[in-house]
This record gives sequence, C-alpha cells and structure tokens, in this order.
Amino acid sequence: MISRRSRLSAAVLALTLSSLPLASASAAPPSAGERSLQHDADALRDAGVTGVAVRLETPHGTVTARSGVADLATRRPVPKDGYLRLGSTTKTFVATVMLQLVGEQRISLDRTVEQVLPGVVSGAGNDGRSLTVRDLLQHTSGLSDYIYDVFPDPGARTYFAERWRAYEPEELVALAVRHEPAFPAGTRWAYSNTNYVLAGMIIERVTGRPWEEEVRRRILRPLGLKHTDTPGTRPYLPYPHTTDYQQFTAGGPMIDTTIPYRPFDSGADGSMTGTARDLNRFYTALTDGSLLKPAESAAMRATVPVPHDGGHPAGTEDGLGLFLTPLSCGGGYLGHGGSGFGYVVRAAVTTDGRRALTVSAHNRSADPQAAARQEDALRDLVDHALCRTM
Repeated sequence: MISRRSRLSAAVLALTLSSLPLASASAAPPSAGERSLQHDADALRDAGVTGVAVRLETPHGTVTARSGVADLATRRPVPKDGYLRLGSTTKTFVATVMLQLVGEQRISLDRTVEQVLPGVVSGAGNDGRSLTVRDLLQHTSGLSDYIYDVFPDPGARTYFAERWRAYEPEELVALAVRHEPAFPAGTRWAYSNTNYVLAGMIIERVTGRPWEEEVRRRILRPLGLKHTDTPGTRPYLPYPHTTDYQQFTAGGPMIDTTIPYRPFDSGADGSMTGTARDLNRFYTALTDGSLLKPAESAAMRATVPVPHDGGHPAGTEDGLGLFLTPLSCGGGYLGHGGSGFGYVVRAAVTTDGRRALTVSAHNRSADPQAAARQEDALRDLVDHALCRTM
C-alpha cells in the first residue's frame, strides 16, 4: 500500500517535472551560420591558438563562438565577452577624435607637425615641416617605428626585464627620429606606431587635455561603452579575461604575457582595453553617423594602397585609422587589428554597417609557418563571417 505521504511526494514531483521545459523546446538547433562560425573558431584553435573568442552582430541578432581554453593550467573555458587588450585598434579611436577636431576647425589634416609640435620631429633627415597630420593618421610619414628601439633583442628575457618600464611620448618620438625616414613624407606607405604617438601629442596640444580624456568624453561616454578603458600604464586586465601566451622561440614554451609590455602598450598607438561587444558598437557607430559628420567620415575612408608586403590581405587600402579590405563575396569591410605579446584582435564592420565582428586569438607562435597558418585561419574566419547570411 502506498502511503499518503508517498502519494503527495509523487504528486509534487510530477508537478515539478511538468513545469520544466522540454530539452527539444528549450534550445533551437544551431543555424548554418552559427555552425560555420564555430567551425572557423575551431579551425583557428586547431592551428595552434590556445583560446579563441568571436562575436558577430547582424541584423538578425548576435552570434558568438568560443574555442580552446582560457588558460593552460586550469583548462577553464574562454569567457563570454571577456576583457581584451585592443592593441593598435586604439588607433581608430585616436583618429576619430582627431577628425572630430577637424570638423570643429580646431586642426587641419594638412597642418604640419612642426606647426603644432615645434622642434619635436627633427634630426637624421626627419623634418616636421614636411609631415602633415594626414601623413601621421595614414602611415605615409616615413617615420621610423620606435618599437624596434624599445624591444631591440626579441626574447622572453627582454620581456621580463623591460615590461614595467614606461616612456613618455616625447621619449618615444626622440628614439624614432634618431633614424633616417624610410621615404619622403607622402610618397609611400609604411606602418609606424610613432605616427600615433605624435597624434596623441597633437590632440593634447590642441585641446589642452590628454588624448585618453578626449576619447572618454567624445566616444566612450556618448556611446555607453562602459567596458572600454584607456588604462595607460595600469598593467592588469579586469576579469573575466583569457590568458595571453607568447612563444618567444620556435619550439619553446608558451609564456604568460597577459601583463603588457609597457614600452609599447601604454600610449595612443595601442594601450586601450575593452570587450568585443563594445568594439562592435564603436565600429558600427563609425558607419552610421554617430561619431563623425559626412565630410570627416569621407576623409577617414579616403584610402591609399597597402603594399603586398604590408602584412594585410591583398587589395587592402589604408584610410585614416581605418583599413578597407575586400571580401570574397564582393564589397569590403572597414576595421583595424591590434596585437601585442600573446594576443591578436581583429575588429571589422561591413561598409554598410550591417555586420560587425570582433575576433580575439590569445597566443602567438614564434614558428613562422605556424604563425602563417593562424593568420590564414583568422582571415578566413573574418571573411566567412561577414559574407555568410546568418
């Protein structure tokens, strides 16, 4: 005989189970687009990247993918919308501020560096009188890249010995102008972080405020980018985040490099941190008129060709803090990459602003062939995500 208490327990259990959603109804099967994005994230992991995170915004919603692990010790999963080092993606923020100042007629793209920063660019054939603000933003200045001076002996020993050292912008520029320019300003293209160190200095000279403050008041606050920051020399990423690993020698160990290398991770050329959600919102705002007036937006998109050996896909052109890269399905995307020891970030938005993507890969190989495979997998992921209908 079943007791009254047993019958009551069975009734409660039946009621509880009936209130739970059926597994088949609670989660729809992934779409072809979602499967494709996950497949490409897994391909990047299989190419040797320890942790991968992808966020794609489309008119139909948001699609995300994660692959690999957040750290090699605990093997915990890559976090959702974790904090990232943005690296040179910072440059797009700085260029946007500069173009806003152009729109306010406080600076001109054709103004020379000497007119704004007298005596700062001189010596060894460098002449601030021949360099314009446009040359800085578009990497047509010919100036030497200071990073080769602050990391002269590649290796883990240098990383650990020098990673806490901070330089003032003026010191970095002084290091760069000890070297002859690669070409006369405006005649060719070559990427140089020195250009954006100078851009940050010009913003401060024009506004009387550091470039970081101008980025916060002109971009981060108006767009509500609460998880994006300009941390300067503060070394620690907020949680959650994925550990960054750098392999300094081929076949060598993966070294935890989540703490940045201050000599080139603390200025206007590459110091910002943020999330994929915020980064997608920022790049979308560049296409929808939220940040720049039409004339300044057109100036940002006025491009010059990037050489075949410039480290970008074939056909890429450079605007002002923004690259234009062709898509295999036609058209192209606007964006900028960022990298440092142990990480690569790619931010991209289609020219119509309908699809925005951020990819982060959290280790870098010292083996040239492995690095090339990872770069190919990353480029394929971006192209497929922006071309495929989700």
